[in-house]
Amino acid sequence: MFSESNLHEIQFHGLSLEQVEKQIKRFETGFSPMNIVSPATLEHGIKKYEEDEIVDFAKLYERKKRHKKVVKFVPASGAASRMFKMLFTLLNEYDGSEESYKKFFTKTGLHSPQNFINEIQKFAFYQDLVAALAKDGFEIESLLAKKDYKPIFEYLLTAKGLNYGNLPKGLLLFHKYASENRTPLEEHLVEGALYAKNHNKDVNIHFTVSPEFMDGFKEKVAEVKHKYQDEHKVKYYVDYSVQKSTTDTIAVNPDNTPFKNNDDTLLFRPAGHGALIENLNDLNYDIIFIKNIDNIVPDDYKETTTLYKKALAGILIHYQSEIFHFYKKIRGCRHLSDRRLRKTINFLQNELNYILPEGFENWARNDCKDYLLEILHRPIRVCGMVKNEGEPGGGPFFVQERDGAKTLQVIEKAQIDTKAEGQEAIFNASTHFNPVDLVCAVKDYDDKKFDLLQYIDEEAGIITSKSKDGKDLKALELPGLWNGAMSNWNTIFVEVPSITFNPVKEVNDLLRNEHQQKQ
Repeated sequence: MFSESNLHEIQFHGLSLEQVEKQIKRFETGFSPMNIVSPATLEHGIKKYEEDEIVDFAKLYERKKRHKKVVKFVPASGAASRMFKMLFTLLNEYDGSEESYKKFFTKTGLHSPQNFINEIQKFAFYQDLVAALAKDGFEIESLLAKKDYKPIFEYLLTAKGLNYGNLPKGLLLFHKYASENRTPLEEHLVEGALYAKNHNKDVNIHFTVSPEFMDGFKEKVAEVKHKYQDEHKVKYYVDYSVQKSTTDTIAVNPDNTPFKNNDDTLLFRPAGHGALIENLNDLNYDIIFIKNIDNIVPDDYKETTTLYKKALAGILIHYQSEIFHFYKKIRGCRHLSDRRLRKTINFLQNELNYILPEGFENWARNDCKDYLLEILHRPIRVCGMVKNEGEPGGGPFFVQERDGAKTLQVIEKAQIDTKAEGQEAIFNASTHFNPVDLVCAVKDYDDKKFDLLQYIDEEAGIITSKSKDGKDLKALELPGLWNGAMSNWNTIFVEVPSITFNPVKEVNDLLRNEHQQKQ
């Protein structure tokens, strides 16, 4: 199956032949679909707190964090090319003719080409684009008047100008202010000062970055760090990691044989954001905030985000204390009494929404004790959930586990068997959406860091269909970071306001009110 040179490739990638053969076997067997029982909804899996309670939890976090090491973890890998898919199409297909204009520019709406052109001056990168065009003798107003848009797309997307189509989102100008323009990287620095500041005013931020963009991130941080330190009276400690090549997976042909490139080399692909559990596992902090690079807003909209981030951390601290209390009591008892068993079961089912296997109370007491200790001895995550307003992606569900328990999980549609009875209907009945708004605690009762790799559900991966050089292939994605990679964590879902979720998936998302600083 593998040539001598292929074996060297595998070794060079940091993988063993056994690991690669195991990956190929997974293509053959597939993954077991998740069995969703019901959507998590308000008061049935998702907690909703009143405003005064949110304020109290935020205050709890502020009091307790003086004894905690806090970090903000920002997945920021990959280029922004998908953000400019529409503009790349226009660059390749729009020719300036009346027919071409009618084809592309007659539709209206937020994500239409017409909206991009009409509102181009609102983009934070507008002045840089004007300057890049002017260097080669182009005047943007003249181009717009003549409907000669191709140079505009070319100088925005390619190395002729700003090269935005090949840069990471973190380094693009997103937000326009009266005296400056900011990248998402800068907005995360500002956010960090607002809610992830340690008791000594240190702000720890960790970016996961693709190797080719590492220098760009470091240069930008060096350029702006002192400015934001002075403004917010903090000190930043920024570090970085890359998605490890040892987490890459081999690609295969449709018949599950290894896919070969045109030069007969093997094709290894990054295995999705689930690979970042390794990066997360390398961090040693008490509280970890997780939020994607593109989910940020200008200063005028940060107040609600800051309050709810602090509140989620306060909720985490509250439930961690409760879990530690039950763990201590059960670990220290010789015999698990009826009273303690009932209290622990009530806590797990009513507070953590962990539904124990049917007949659990009839198990032998030592088995009950061991099972409860195992559940209570896990990493903890509090996940913000927003009301579902048609966004694609995963959501919160109760899942039937292999031992009969029912637990809270974040599930993507690709993880379920839509042909199985009732599964698609349950998925479509979801009322909330996962915005990737997490606060995590990764240390146990004895203050030892959990090995997060021990809490992954290996059956929660996904096989996808791709192509390369005109040939079909199959790719293997590891269990997602907030999906299967955290499957065996204790999970609390909390409703958060929609204003806290403002991702930029397409360039015109930057025209939404939430990405425009109020005048």
